[in-house]
Amino acid sequence: MWNSRILVGVVAVAASVMALAGFAAAQGFEGGSTPWQMGLREAASPTMSRIDGFHDFLLVIITVITLIVTALMAYIMIRFRASKNPNPSHNTHNTLLEVLWTVVPIIILVVIAVPSFRLLYFVDRTAEAEMTLKTIGNQWFWSYEYPDHDNLTFDAVFVEDADLEEGQVRLLTTDVDLVLPVDTNIRILTTATDVIHAFALPNLGLKLDAVPGRINETWVRIEREGVYYGMCSELCGSGHGFMPIMLRALSKADYAKWVEEAKERYAYDGKPGAPRDAVAARAEKARQIAARFEETADARPPQAN
Repeated sequence: MWNSRILVGVVAVAASVMALAGFAAAQGFEGGSTPWQMGLREAASPTMSRIDGFHDFLLVIITVITLIVTALMAYIMIRFRASKNPNPSHNTHNTLLEVLWTVVPIIILVVIAVPSFRLLYFVDRTAEAEMTLKTIGNQWFWSYEYPDHDNLTFDAVFVEDADLEEGQVRLLTTDVDLVLPVDTNIRILTTATDVIHAFALPNLGLKLDAVPGRINETWVRIEREGVYYGMCSELCGSGHGFMPIMLRALSKADYAKWVEEAKERYAYDGKPGAPRDAVAARAEKARQIAARFEETADARPPQAN
């Protein structure tokens, strides 16, 4: 009787979890961290899937090494404690042991290096890019250019707490979304106008430095529609924490519609993009936001040690 009730309860809980998961999937994937999260963010690109697998592979190796070393230390402390060995051994060399503790770490490093280099070459670039995105880091906001779409250009500035709408994520929401299509090999180029920034989206396995005067390249293929969050991952100044990345991944059909709308929305003089005075105004807005946060931080009373 009790066994059957427990079984029914387990089945009901499982069904509820599956239903909630299905509902969440229907609402669109949201790439962000969650409270009490363990491990990496959920992978949504081939690159991140490989990074996740490599992470798990290393975790196994590290765990085995830790267990072996712990077992050896426990054995030594118990087997060779002073009460057991009042007259300790005076041996100073053991050829076999010296060879083993030299060769075994080399073998472990080679085992790690092979998949590591494979992953580095895979992440580096794609030979079959279907479109290109250029990301430009500024103090403190991101500019995006679409060379394949008449050089469509716009900026994305951090949204302050007072301006957040219901459902928007604090410190990770921008006033304009970066929009990209799913199931598309996208070449990503990064650079910066002032100092070194870093374009990072953990769910997609993206983290690439944006260096002034230099263009770095990587690629991504987004596998799931939804919203993905990231931010600058390089200490770029006092407003470093206020230049997030908010990416919205759409189906190819919806993306094509967005491109046409964006060309009109961000057009000036018949061309899609942002005039220099508009870029300067948004840059000043980003600096003002960072300055207000600095003033708020300075006004807080010092915490006791």
